[in-house]
Amino acid sequence: MRHLRLGVNIDHVATVRNARGSSYPDPVRAAECAIAAGADGITAHLREDRRHIRDADMLALKARLTKPLNFEMAATDEMLKIALAIKPHAVCLVPEKRTEVTTEGGLDVIGGHNHLQPCIARLRDAGIRVSLFIDPEPAQLDMARALGAPVVELHTGAYAEHLDDPDQLRRLITAAAHAQKLGLECHAGHGLTVANVGPISAIAELVELNIGHALIADAIFMGLPAAIHAMRAAMDAGMRA
Repeated sequence: MRHLRLGVNIDHVATVRNARGSSYPDPVRAAECAIAAGADGITAHLREDRRHIRDADMLALKARLTKPLNFEMAATDEMLKIALAIKPHAVCLVPEKRTEVTTEGGLDVIGGHNHLQPCIARLRDAGIRVSLFIDPEPAQLDMARALGAPVVELHTGAYAEHLDDPDQLRRLITAAAHAQKLGLECHAGHGLTVANVGPISAIAELVELNIGHALIADAIFMGLPAAIHAMRAAMDAGMRA
């Protein structure tokens, strides 16, 4: 059975910390706990408004992690400068709006081609692996390939919100196969839970899932290691199905 990597997003540990303006819970400690429990990497989104992860968190994560750090960010001059200074293993470029509660959709790499191209080039020149968080549409994948990004992450939000609609899963299956044909490494994430991750895990072309909110929510009741073990078990069951 193939190994489907699990990236754990620790943003909402920082959300809880920031709610009280305290120094705990520490998202870096959560990242180390996740790695000890079997996570293959850590994802953190440094937003423009710093609503959860902060600059000091990114520096500490880069200094202390023993597994890859995936730095989610908008393609802005400010974030590009920070990423080039920190030099994480990977940067995932995502759309970002101040008014959104969470990321609402994939990055429009077709409409944003001229803006994204120099950002991607600078990150790649610095030795940082670039991923684009996009909707599962062939045209977006084609443009991701043309822009020179070696990795795409398929937005699974529509699938998670409409589990009774088989077309949402079919879109992801088709997109993952198309990404592989283009030579792109294919990841997926957003809205995935223990209950819905199985069919996504069964998509053979996917090599990594990035999951955060559901894991932190489950950790409230069972602890983070147990939540990660449960997610891993659900992913493995999906691959065997």
